[in-house]
Amino acid sequence: MSLRPVDEVVDQLLGLVKPTGKSELRTIDKAVNCCAAKDIQSPINVPPADNSAMDGYAIAYADANLQTSYRVSARIPAGYVGSRLASGTVARIFTGAEIPVGADTVVMQENTELVGDEVKLLSLPDQFENVRSKGQDIEAGSLIIRKGDLLSARTLSLVASVGVAQIEVATPLRIAIMSTGDELVEPGNPVAPGQIYNSNRYALSAMLRNMGMKVIDLGIVADTPEATEQALLDAASMSDCILTSGGVSVGEEDHVKAAVEKLGQLELWKLSIKPGKPLAYGEVQGVPFFGLPGNPVSTFVTFHIVARQYLLAMQGLSDYKPFCVTGVSDFSFKGGGRREYLRVQTQNIEGQTRLSKFPNQGSGIMTSVVWADALAMVEAGQVVRPGDRLTIYPLALC
Repeated sequence: MSLRPVDEVVDQLLGLVKPTGKSELRTIDKAVNCCAAKDIQSPINVPPADNSAMDGYAIAYADANLQTSYRVSARIPAGYVGSRLASGTVARIFTGAEIPVGADTVVMQENTELVGDEVKLLSLPDQFENVRSKGQDIEAGSLIIRKGDLLSARTLSLVASVGVAQIEVATPLRIAIMSTGDELVEPGNPVAPGQIYNSNRYALSAMLRNMGMKVIDLGIVADTPEATEQALLDAASMSDCILTSGGVSVGEEDHVKAAVEKLGQLELWKLSIKPGKPLAYGEVQGVPFFGLPGNPVSTFVTFHIVARQYLLAMQGLSDYKPFCVTGVSDFSFKGGGRREYLRVQTQNIEGQTRLSKFPNQGSGIMTSVVWADALAMVEAGQVVRPGDRLTIYPLALC
């Protein structure tokens, strides 16, 4: 089977996505990183009434002039509603306090002068100056959250501002993860000759939890056909999607590919991506399956570029494509036979995003991922020179 282009494969995968359709009600403090399952409309106006944008004095614009000294007839802190403003007077008012009936303008205190117990204006205000009008931010009945929106700190603040305490969210996906390979050892244990520590388990579980998903960790699976098949069956029985790392190449000790084909089907498994080949996709007992490469750098890149957007779409998010921008290369590079995702570091120099490349781009160099803050995309055979503009995928969320 020939290698398939990344974009072609991703489009095919996204066409296979089937959101679970499950939802649950959560309080807003438990909804961060969840996906909104329903539209949310504001039940109120924000602000609920005209209020002051400044500390100062509320006045009727028609009464404002520079010759009069005004009696202060009321004091209105935030959280209180004053009585009707007496004609020809001003009210001491504070930021956020409601504008009293009879006033329509606020003169900021820096533009006033106290003369005994009275106030003089140092400059004439515009009508409605320093007044936040009712519904200026949000009108009652307006749509503030759409189904499929990610509920971030910003959106949850918006929801809270209209008094909504609970949100219908898509039930977080249950993702079963497992690692294969007799050479793997958990951190904290001694390693024998030929063994390495299992790092993929912790990278995958952390990235999935950051996406608001529930991780079902099946640990390290022995490198035998029987153990691999049983682990896949267990995973299928308790999850919405299965992620494995390792075991998907053609080696006789790599059993995941054969087990998936026996228990379900494999849709594709060779992707023109570096680092990242091999990558497998299929289903086990009807449950979607991703077989990521065992190499930690390859696992990270293929998850970020391919699996992540599939899972976000499956979760029900409308915005699931990876965020990308462009930067200017400060290095030379010649692409090989596959699309490559170089580990780069960005720096703002005179308003330009400049890119420097980690010296060793080998797929076994995990320090390159830690050093980098973005992945720079280089097409197969592309020659990159200093000054060339490249598409980059920031890694801030990883």
